[in-house]
Amino acid sequence: MVQYQETLDRTFSALSDPTRRDILERLGRGPATIGELAEPFGMSLTGLGKHVRVLEEANLVATEKVGRARECRLRSGQLGDAARWIETHRRRWESRLDRMEGYIEVKKGARG
Repeated sequence: MVQYQETLDRTFSALSDPTRRDILERLGRGPATIGELAEPFGMSLTGLGKHVRVLEEANLVATEKVGRARECRLRSGQLGDAARWIETHRRRWESRLDRMEGYIEVKKGARG
């Protein structure tokens, strides 16, 4: 359970930053070098590299040295755990909200 929680924490932490989400979106169209990823952000290679490292630590991105460049690509797996966690809790919350709304309607009807 602890390992699973740490994995989710790293995944959600990595996804919490809009730049990292944009990087993942770009990599969804195919592999790219650090330089290619940095260009649209007007960011230094070092700055972009820090974002990529966070994504690597969350196992969302893999990098490989290709010549003088570092190429990035999406990794599969970690988003599935996060999606399952979200779906499980979404169902619970919606069920609880439905019960609360039903209770509120009953209370309103009793007053009317």
